[in-house]
Amino acid sequence: MVRLTPAGGTPRTDGVPPAGVPAIAPTEPVGAGYIPPARRGRVRQYLYERPLVMDAVVVVASIVLSLGAIVETAAGGHWWQLAVVVLEQAALFLRRQAPWPMLAAIVAADTAVLFATPDVGSTSAAVWFALYAVAVNVRTLWALVTAVAASVPIAAYFAFAYRPGEQFLAEHGPFIGLVASLSVVLSNLVAVGVGIVVRGNRLHQAEVREWAMRRAQFASVQERNRIAREMHDVVAHSLTVMVTLSDGAARVVDRDPESAKAVLGELSGTGRAALADMRRVLGVLRADSGSAGRTPALGGLQSLVDGFRAAGLPVTLTQDGEALPSDAALQLAVYRIVQESLTNVLRYARGVGRVDVRVAREAGVVRVRVENDGGTAPEGPDAYLGTGGGIAGMRERAAIFGGSLRAAPRSGGGWRVDAELHWTERD
Repeated sequence: MVRLTPAGGTPRTDGVPPAGVPAIAPTEPVGAGYIPPARRGRVRQYLYERPLVMDAVVVVASIVLSLGAIVETAAGGHWWQLAVVVLEQAALFLRRQAPWPMLAAIVAADTAVLFATPDVGSTSAAVWFALYAVAVNVRTLWALVTAVAASVPIAAYFAFAYRPGEQFLAEHGPFIGLVASLSVVLSNLVAVGVGIVVRGNRLHQAEVREWAMRRAQFASVQERNRIAREMHDVVAHSLTVMVTLSDGAARVVDRDPESAKAVLGELSGTGRAALADMRRVLGVLRADSGSAGRTPALGGLQSLVDGFRAAGLPVTLTQDGEALPSDAALQLAVYRIVQESLTNVLRYARGVGRVDVRVAREAGVVRVRVENDGGTAPEGPDAYLGTGGGIAGMRERAAIFGGSLRAAPRSGGGWRVDAELHWTERD
């Protein structure tokens, strides 16, 4: 798992939620109890999935904000200066690949144009977008230092070298250069400030997602350990007793048939008890007494969905028909199937716009469907890092209730999990 480091700190590895997120007990659903971060709208999601389009939007915005410099250099016949200003805008296409060289080149070009055409007095807005690109990739202190350093050449020009005409100076006062210098510094700080805020939001959301995944993995480990303990009780203890009894019966069957018969009776009773325990482990998986968090009711599903929504999934829950049966094992199986399906979406899907969870109760059947709308899958040789154990576990849970589970890609993109669980209706 990739460890994400918040600004000015180290990654958390102790299961403690990030700042602003309350701690949750291990048996609570992931992320319950806090407001989920806002998810991307259609336009933001479209641009997020197409970085080249986003870069083009940035360049166009910079051109619009730099129209003053473009028009004035063209009107004054300063053709090489005009070319430099236009190239500054094109350089913004490198804001992802080489933000530092891009920023240095834009600041140098802006300074050269300003010193060559002091009568124009306008600079390009490309430096703001360049500062933003740097600020979203470095810590706050370095971002602020960068903003000040990038402001020095132009601010120093306005403060010490800029000399407006005498009439302009008489009308606007002797401090016009100083005001222009401060304006440059403040505008650059604003651009960096926006980048700092965006970077902080991204780090927070990434940290929340990582924390939610750790909590889901922790809950999965707890579940496996609990089942392993029960299986140990059934297999290790009961089968050991059965082997011992059978060995004893084999030794005495010839010389003491009555004793052998008694031993075989004990063996039969132990086998029946072991079979009942096995059915309890595989067919019930009930919670320890007093542990309500192990047997979630239908309201627990809503809390589970709320937790994954808080972790960044745009998930909704739909419940059709009556409430789930009171069978705690069935409720737990439905809960775990939904939990595992949503965890897989959280871990492997990219750019998901919608995740639908539908739980429907019919006569003797509970149907569960979890599907997403076609987010982009990871690329490369290690695109799918899962082992398939989670799907196998869900399939086993459905099989306990005589049902089935199918997990496969959707025809229109995305992924779908369909589960069907059966139980006997009782009055």
